[in-house]
Amino acid sequence: MRLGIMQPYFFPYPGHFGLIGSVDEWIVFDVTQYTPKTWMNRNRVLHPEEGTNWISVPLAGASISILTREARVLDPKAAARSVLGKLSHYRPHVRRARYDIACGLVEAAFAGSDDSLVSLNARGLAACCAVLGIPFRSRICSSLGLDLPPSPGPGGWAPAICEALGANAYVNPAGGRSLFDPGVFRRIGVDLLFAETAPLAYETGPYAPQAGLSILDALMWNDAARVAEAIRAGTVLTPA
Repeated sequence: MRLGIMQPYFFPYPGHFGLIGSVDEWIVFDVTQYTPKTWMNRNRVLHPEEGTNWISVPLAGASISILTREARVLDPKAAARSVLGKLSHYRPHVRRARYDIACGLVEAAFAGSDDSLVSLNARGLAACCAVLGIPFRSRICSSLGLDLPPSPGPGGWAPAICEALGANAYVNPAGGRSLFDPGVFRRIGVDLLFAETAPLAYETGPYAPQAGLSILDALMWNDAARVAEAIRAGTVLTPA
């Protein structure tokens, strides 16, 4: 089993889905301290005038004193309205079907009955993968009952989880290469791989293209099949 382990991000950039598509199982990593003002509760789309605009999920009392699994959305209905409002300027410039798909993903993410940020982001990832045709077998780390070291450091969580779940390969974004000791993975019989993901370039109508935007932007301007193919073609795995 090839494993991916990442924090629960809010409608991440397209390359994130290249990583998801390269693994057999995805572990939503929610057992460490929550970090405010990260990609877990916000992302970027195009601004209606120029540049970029934040779409975000305000949290109830978020701070570094809570664990990620404890993060709660302050007002899910209000947050959903805010995100959809910040997407509304796309509507005159894109195909109606694409606009409806992107907004439907937001609605799916916020459709849960609880206020858990982890659950919201997991639903968002699942909805995006369904639209893109990417298999998404996921589990929430805190629900697995794993006997993990109390604080193994940034490079220690992955081998511990891989060993506990019986994985034989682990894939991480290439940008985190320096965090990991390949020897640790070799000792437990796990292949360590890194995913290089190419930027997805596309036309953005009357707006100047911006790098690194949310998957929602890509799906506004492109058919889902085209985005999925670009993600697959732009993802390359290399061994440690």
